[in-house]
Amino acid sequence: MHANPMRAGVERGEPQIGTWLTMIRNPAILALLKAAGLDFARVDMEHTGFSMETIADLAVMARALNFPIAVRPPRANREWITRLLDIGVWNLHCPQVESAEHAAEIVAASRYAPMGLRGNGGLSAATDFATAGTVAERRAFANRQVFVTVMFETEAAFRDLDAIAAMDGIDALTLGPADLAQDLGVAGTPQEGRVLDEKRDLILAAAKRHSKTCAMLASTAEQVRRWQQAGALLLAYSSDADMLRGGFTQAMAMIKQ
Repeated sequence: MHANPMRAGVERGEPQIGTWLTMIRNPAILALLKAAGLDFARVDMEHTGFSMETIADLAVMARALNFPIAVRPPRANREWITRLLDIGVWNLHCPQVESAEHAAEIVAASRYAPMGLRGNGGLSAATDFATAGTVAERRAFANRQVFVTVMFETEAAFRDLDAIAAMDGIDALTLGPADLAQDLGVAGTPQEGRVLDEKRDLILAAAKRHSKTCAMLASTAEQVRRWQQAGALLLAYSSDADMLRGGFTQAMAMIKQ
């Protein structure tokens, strides 16, 4: 069975730099991103029209290319987690994690016993259709390869920050800046940047205390370097839509002068 390159990379202490996929459904995009030097793609199902069939195609391509995808489901619950893992997704980017209880439910849904109670789906893309070894060995291997990132997007979630960060089976911490700013009442105000940076610092510190990975969003190369220097190893730069619009906008401005 294939191993998860994202987990392997962060365990070596190597920054993993990816981008969001919000629009492009053709699995060939993963080959393009790999050729461009990226380390992973984060696929958004929460705010896009991506279907499970599309994710399944991307997951198989990701394994074949050894270029991982992380998927943000519409909701971090057993229904979505089970289906995503069974179609071959290694990495879950879980939105709106509100409490330690919710985080424990995510762990239980994403790991087989004794670590959790993940449902057993049999041979599939998730197992590379392999039958080598015992069932127990394959489940233990699967538990090791899954990588769970949780998103803090409300003030309430930060009350359980340390409990969540300390939890076995939670691998990485991050925040959702837009939703968090909205919840804190600072969206669009002069205080937004400062307040969000304070929350980022809390996540960076908790990740360090509990030996977990920190993930951050970045819209510029300077932000990538900033968060990397601060200790974040999972860095999502821009998106397919932003890169296409920015590139064409710049080209048209030059062409139509």
